[in-house]
Amino acid sequence: MRWIIGILINAVIFIALAGFFEGFQVTGIGAAILASIILSFLNVLVRPILIILTLPVTILSLGLFLFVINAITLMLTDKIMGSSFEISGFGMAFLASIILSACNLIIQKAIFEPKRRA
Repeated sequence: MRWIIGILINAVIFIALAGFFEGFQVTGIGAAILASIILSFLNVLVRPILIILTLPVTILSLGLFLFVINAITLMLTDKIMGSSFEISGFGMAFLASIILSACNLIIQKAIFEPKRRA
């Protein structure tokens, strides 16, 4: 159930990003949900491999390189989705990864953590 809620939250964030930034485009809610599902699978399959391969850089940057890895997974999602989910470049993907991470952190602390304590 939590996975589905996370997918929907990411889809809403994708639509909000598309509304705020010209370089981020989503054709509709279906494309946002599908992009969120693809991103979820990439985070499970590809992200751990990228983290292991770039571990020295990640350690030297005190973990900030993880935003670059998140941007890479967003760019992979863009390539898989085709024209229904477009990110104009790596800079936009990097900015989107920072915003996506911050929003997910805030939502997790505000919604999921109080339920866990109760």
